[in-house]
Amino acid sequence: MDTEFDLSDAIERLGNAENLDLDHERDPSNEDPETILEGAVEAVADQSDAITIPEVFASYCSLLKHSGTIPSGVMNKLLDSVSSGLQAEFDSTYSDISNDNRQTFDTHKKALEMYAFLLHWAVKVAEKVKGSDGDDRISAVVAPKTRRGRGAKAAGSGRAGGRTGTKKQTGSEEWNWMGQIPQVLALISKLMSRLQTQRLWTTTAERDKFIGCITRPAYHVAENEQYMKAEDIKLGVYKVICLAVKHQGHSAAAQILIMQRLQYYEHLAEPMAHCLSVLSKEFDHNQLGDEILREVSHKDFRGQDQKQTKSFSKFLAKIAEVSPRMVLKQMSLLVNHLDTDVANIRIAMVEVIGFLIRDLDASLDAGASEDGNMDSKQIQKQIKGLYEMLLERMLDTNAPVRSKVLGVLTSLCKMKRKFPKQRLEATKVAIVALEDKMPSVRKAAIVLVIELIKTHPYGFVLGGPLELEHFEKEYHSIKTQLAEAEAKVGNALANPEDSQDQEDQEEARTQKKRSDDEDEDEMDVDEDEQPTDEEKESEDESEGEDDDQAEEDTSMAGSKPKKAKKSKLKPRKSQINVVQMSAEAAIAHLEGRIAEQLRLQKKFYVEALNFIRQLDAATEIVLKLLGSTNKAEVLEGIHFFEVAHEYKLTYTEEGLRQMMHLIWSKDNSVTTSEDGTEQLKGIRSRLLECYRNLYFVVHAGEEAQSQVNRIARNMIELTYGATLAELTSLEEMIRVMIEDRQIHPDVVNKLWQIFGKDRQLPKQQRRGAIIIIGMMALAKRSVLADRVETMLKVGLGALGKADLTLARYTCVALQRLNGSAKKVKGSLHNKTLRLPMDNAVFRKLQEVIERPCRSKEWFGVAEQAINTIYALGEHPDRLCNDIIKKLTFRAFTPRNRTSGAEQTQANGDPDAMDQDHPEDVSQTSDQPPSQAGKDDSLGDAFELSQLLFVVGHIAIKHIAFLEIVEREWKRQKDEKQAAEKAARGAHNTNKDGEELDQVAGNAEDEIGDRVQEIREHELLEGGSLLALFGPMLVHICGSPHKFKNPTLRAAATLSLSKFLCVSSSFCENNHRLLFKILETSKNASIRSNVVIGLGDVAVSFNSIIDENSNELYKGLSDKDPVVKKNTLMVLTHLILNGMVKVKGQLGEMAKCLQDEDPRIADLAKLFFTELSTKDNAIYNNLPDVISHLSTGEHAVDEDRFQSTMKYIFTFIEKEKQAENIVDKLCQRFRVADEPRQWRDIAFCLSLLPYKSEKSIKKLIESLPAYQDKLHAEGVYDRFSEILAKARQPKVGVSKENGGGVDLQEFEAALEQHKRQGEDDQALEKRVEKKKAAAKKRASRRNVRSKPAKVEEEDD
Repeated sequence: MDTEFDLSDAIERLGNAENLDLDHERDPSNEDPETILEGAVEAVADQSDAITIPEVFASYCSLLKHSGTIPSGVMNKLLDSVSSGLQAEFDSTYSDISNDNRQTFDTHKKALEMYAFLLHWAVKVAEKVKGSDGDDRISAVVAPKTRRGRGAKAAGSGRAGGRTGTKKQTGSEEWNWMGQIPQVLALISKLMSRLQTQRLWTTTAERDKFIGCITRPAYHVAENEQYMKAEDIKLGVYKVICLAVKHQGHSAAAQILIMQRLQYYEHLAEPMAHCLSVLSKEFDHNQLGDEILREVSHKDFRGQDQKQTKSFSKFLAKIAEVSPRMVLKQMSLLVNHLDTDVANIRIAMVEVIGFLIRDLDASLDAGASEDGNMDSKQIQKQIKGLYEMLLERMLDTNAPVRSKVLGVLTSLCKMKRKFPKQRLEATKVAIVALEDKMPSVRKAAIVLVIELIKTHPYGFVLGGPLELEHFEKEYHSIKTQLAEAEAKVGNALANPEDSQDQEDQEEARTQKKRSDDEDEDEMDVDEDEQPTDEEKESEDESEGEDDDQAEEDTSMAGSKPKKAKKSKLKPRKSQINVVQMSAEAAIAHLEGRIAEQLRLQKKFYVEALNFIRQLDAATEIVLKLLGSTNKAEVLEGIHFFEVAHEYKLTYTEEGLRQMMHLIWSKDNSVTTSEDGTEQLKGIRSRLLECYRNLYFVVHAGEEAQSQVNRIARNMIELTYGATLAELTSLEEMIRVMIEDRQIHPDVVNKLWQIFGKDRQLPKQQRRGAIIIIGMMALAKRSVLADRVETMLKVGLGALGKADLTLARYTCVALQRLNGSAKKVKGSLHNKTLRLPMDNAVFRKLQEVIERPCRSKEWFGVAEQAINTIYALGEHPDRLCNDIIKKLTFRAFTPRNRTSGAEQTQANGDPDAMDQDHPEDVSQTSDQPPSQAGKDDSLGDAFELSQLLFVVGHIAIKHIAFLEIVEREWKRQKDEKQAAEKAARGAHNTNKDGEELDQVAGNAEDEIGDRVQEIREHELLEGGSLLALFGPMLVHICGSPHKFKNPTLRAAATLSLSKFLCVSSSFCENNHRLLFKILETSKNASIRSNVVIGLGDVAVSFNSIIDENSNELYKGLSDKDPVVKKNTLMVLTHLILNGMVKVKGQLGEMAKCLQDEDPRIADLAKLFFTELSTKDNAIYNNLPDVISHLSTGEHAVDEDRFQSTMKYIFTFIEKEKQAENIVDKLCQRFRVADEPRQWRDIAFCLSLLPYKSEKSIKKLIESLPAYQDKLHAEGVYDRFSEILAKARQPKVGVSKENGGGVDLQEFEAALEQHKRQGEDDQALEKRVEKKKAAAKKRASRRNVRSKPAKVEEEDD
């Protein structure tokens, strides 16, 4: 390096420091580095400007050049010496500048440049110095004292310190650069704040070069992400940059350097934004921030790498957060980035808009903008424009952008000022977003709707709840009051106006022109009295008061001149009339004020009703989203209904009931969200938490008894109107909560108290109590073990007689007495408890079944009573035999029917009552007994129906009981053999043991055979009681014209279905009768029961039903949706469990995918989803499905065919399957004759993914099969879609992508054959046309020749 130091040249040559040539260079590898440094340190310590001596400067440069090899202690001392020297030189320079000693300026200038260069170089190489890797502590490096000016006294002390400390401390000191950075930055900051560089460097270029060199360490430090995490270093960097910009004219250079670092260092995005904010707020310098934002606004991010765009997006978002006013000034330029192709920038701009709105809202609270240039109206106008800009971004094609918009709107909802009009628009946007294709957008939309509900501005009148009925009631009340007030105003103003002459009226109108115009505007606002979406934004209370005061002043100002002029112009009129007119004007003014307040109230309720109705629409959509496969979306849906219940929205209860089904979700683990920002609870645990908060939470300050009553009431109300599915889900939820001990015993006692009360209660309340008790007993048998007498007295006593539903649920609860221990597969142990048959429970159950009753609810009670007998009884068959005999005797014993009819008419239908009455007994019948009493020889159809129902249900329960008996026999046999083996175990050899095991296995087989023999030959054959009813059921079901009673036919059909499940021989002989009933019956309930019965028969004897499975599929074509749904459910169960083989009938199942009933369509989709998990099930049956839906009598229209196939083909994912399907479909072209079939085949081909080259090859090889069909409408278009798929980069099969298939050649062949086919078709049409013309000419000639022939014959 030249002795004549040039800073620009030195910095330029520093880029290649290792090859840098230095004058007077010293080699640390040949000399001791400490010796080299010691001489330079002594010189600088003695005189700070000694740095200009070439040998001294070269010593420092030599050590820095070889910094990677010198010891850390030497580097510590070098940095200390340079910093001390720079400090001393600055002090000396500052003193000389203050004393205006111009002769020393050049010396100071050169010395400062050299120190700046050395400091820049030292910082640059600092990270290369070898030090302690794990030591992050800040080194206590004490800088030697420096002299002021050129005094030798201070220098001497510094020199002494330098000499004595060098060798002693070098070995022990360790290099800790991170700890020394704040001191270096503080020194640079001091120079930037106090050094008058403009006096030392006369030219701007020289000055800028020095400022750039001395500030470069700050920028270099900022490039390290680890350093910028330290708060003191980060603030030091901010201070250096801000002081240099503020005092040293560093703005232009800083702009370039900051933009470069934003481009290459992502971690500097937010720090640079903070730095500009500090520069603006603490140093009152906005120009740099404005220039950088302008440059960013003109930057084109297309084609930039993702890292760079991410950095600028963070910068924009952060600077808008910390300095929103700076961004607002440049918003007209930055807004162009909303249309950029880079999604990250658009997301950042959405965040920017949100921060700007929040800042402007804060300005409204402050009263005006910070700079005082905008009033409140201008600010509101800006906020309105920003909201519109934000809402427009919901049309963005990128899902993260839409999600960010919804997130920003959610944060804006928390502002103190509500902006009602914008909130309504945000609500509309959120509801539309609930149906977005992307789960992340839907989740963000749910979060926004929740926040809109929690922060709604309509709660200060009626409180927090958003009950539609209350708001509608208030709205109509205000509307009526407003009409009356406006009428009073008109009447009060009528007399004075009529009494004035034309001149007075014109003058009055002129004086009150402004107030009248305002009144007309207000009337225009409320002209449409229905809630609409175009209502104007409601004003704030303060603004409303100002407007009212202005109107008052205006009206008073207009009325006083009117009175004065009137009194002057008409002095002869009575003074009483003047007073009367003044009073009327005052009344009119008062009524006008009231009317104005009512208008504002009406507008408030219009907006509130609009908001509530939008939320009701959102509730229905969120209800569907509870079934989503996205966990985060489901969790937010649960939270939505929790909040909606708190605010009493309309459809909340329905949502909470649907939510119960989530208890069956298998997801109960804590996971992390997709973006990694939050932890997601398990769905089951979140659901239970929600229900605890809604129904079981303990309120602080509430009495214990009140808490118990409230929780018990909530639990009972959950059963009101619940379906069977909802009760099943509620049962599982209660079971889990009982197992976790989340329900207090006092609540259980309260439920028993409600159930056992003697006084009249609503029926639903008592039913709900026993339902919940039965659910609890599923997990804890002791809940009802000590209360059996209460259940028998209430549920099966007088109250049970009056309320058969109560009796039915009591029977269900009694079944839980046997325990709920789950049976282990393969285990012979049965942990259920059974009672002796002389127990009072069975007497009550028998009375319930045998009690005369003509209500159809009796069938449900009888079913559960029989279930209870078989669940608890040791010998249930004995009691059931007795019941059957008594019911048979009653059904077939002739008696006087008149008394029965009178009793029926007297009692009426107790279900019409809202409360239970013990003295009433249900006697309602679908057929009055008086009709049956016309002939005493005829039995009662309803009693026969009861008998047949009981017989059928006992038959099916007895099969299950036989399985229990078989297991018990095997258990006893197993225990006996185990005891014998243990007794003789010491004397048995291994061979004897094997023989005993073989004998035990044979014994189990014998038990199974014996039970099967009982089932086949003893239950429905021989002298069995049930055998007597088999022929009767067959006769009744086979004689529909003879037995027309619908109840009898339904009961007989149901019992016949159960009988078919008992014996294979009985099933073989009579199962065709069920298929006949399914085909011919006009009763949808009977057909539905037959379908379910056939499903049960298929489970028992699948080979018999499998032979006639085609008949079962006919239920899918039934007109009744219930029959169709049940058929689909039965077939789904049978097919997925392998009980029925699919023989080409899958096409009928596929038709259900496009059914009008959404429940049926959803079930069909579930079926195909589960079927796809079976090995190649859909692939094997796909050709049959296509044929079934495309041709023949079962064909569907093209649109439905395409929708169905589009769904089914989503399950064809394996490449091998796709290749084979291409081959099969192409071969179908050969046998297809109709253009419709060609289009269908081509459409199916276009649905395949074509991920492999083989698929394309098969398609090309099969060209002869379809080349003559390409001219047909739509066929060629499908092959064009296939070519587009094949050309996708991921496929890589075209020649230009390196594949072995020439797609261009294939496309040319397709085009050629298409044109040839079109030409052939046109030629064929021309030939046919010529043939038709020739035939027509020939017929004309024949017509002409006939008269000639007639003339010849005449001649």
